[in-house]
Amino acid sequence: MFSTDFKTIQLEIEQVNPVTYSKTRNFIDGSVSHLSPYISRGVISTRQVYKSLLNKGYKFYEIEKLVQELAWRDYWQQVWISKGEEINNDLKWAQPAVQNHSMPSNIINATTGIDAIDESIRSFYETGYLHNHMRMYIASLACNIGHSHWKLPAQWMYYNLLDADWASNGLSWQWVAGSNSSKQYVANQENINKYSKRYQRSTFLDVSYEQLPPDTVPSALKQVSKPELVTVLPKNHAIEIDESLPTYIYNFYNLDPQWHEDTKANRILLLEPSHFSVYPVAEHTIEFILKLAENILGVQIFTGEFYELVKKNTLSKIFYKEHPLNKHYKGTEEPRDWMFKVKGYYPSFFAYWKQCAKQLPNEGS
Repeated sequence: MFSTDFKTIQLEIEQVNPVTYSKTRNFIDGSVSHLSPYISRGVISTRQVYKSLLNKGYKFYEIEKLVQELAWRDYWQQVWISKGEEINNDLKWAQPAVQNHSMPSNIINATTGIDAIDESIRSFYETGYLHNHMRMYIASLACNIGHSHWKLPAQWMYYNLLDADWASNGLSWQWVAGSNSSKQYVANQENINKYSKRYQRSTFLDVSYEQLPPDTVPSALKQVSKPELVTVLPKNHAIEIDESLPTYIYNFYNLDPQWHEDTKANRILLLEPSHFSVYPVAEHTIEFILKLAENILGVQIFTGEFYELVKKNTLSKIFYKEHPLNKHYKGTEEPRDWMFKVKGYYPSFFAYWKQCAKQLPNEGS
């Protein structure tokens, strides 16, 4: 479903249609960009996509919805940078009505009885992709209907996503669950039918919004379990270092093949077991990043901790891109390619967007 060839990825940026995106993005079969795995892995940036849209001469109102969705990703990253490990817990206030810290087994097994959700979960296991609306449905089902705390089911989704971004994923789950928003998000069967183009009736969600969320967990969501989330990394092999050259460190969040591509350098994809023990991902995600890394000329893979890399090799000048999980790196940190020059914590996306809007060209045209 997702190419790992960089030239193909660049073509996909050019093929994005923001007009049809704006009109159909909420539908499960809508015209979405499918660029999120490449943005999350740092192959391309939100700014690259944004500039591509501007270069095509669209009026701002035609691209606004897509630009806002791109800005959401940068916003969540800014929250992570500002709050650090605080985002691993209820950020603003405790999630209400929590009954367990596991997750409904029928979500894991794709047997909830909500056809659109079950089919999407089965496809998700095969492709590593979920439509954003479906992510919200599943999060609502787990947290607000099943009364599970958001953390473990958010980790389960992150584990299986090709576009796994803990800021975007974890904080979005908190937004749905009400620990990072003013209220919980719920969807009934009518809403799911509308955006999935289904006609299912007589489910536990086939009720009015006044009846959601329920005080009693539906029988389909009562049994809970804890999914096994373990990452298998490639075995470590010796790497060759030219001590006269600088070293560029790539990782799970930076696989940019154009990063200093004209500079002769040592290029290392660093896979730290400590990272994946806290933020585990599935085998298909590891395979995906290894294929994406093939776009980086001369890259070598090192499975181990940063300090082990430095201890075992003589590295003269080390460069890496900024990310909240890179604070233990030593060397020269370079900025990421943000869409707007808006930094710091904002309590809501729209407070953040208000600042971004000041940097928009031809605003209101």
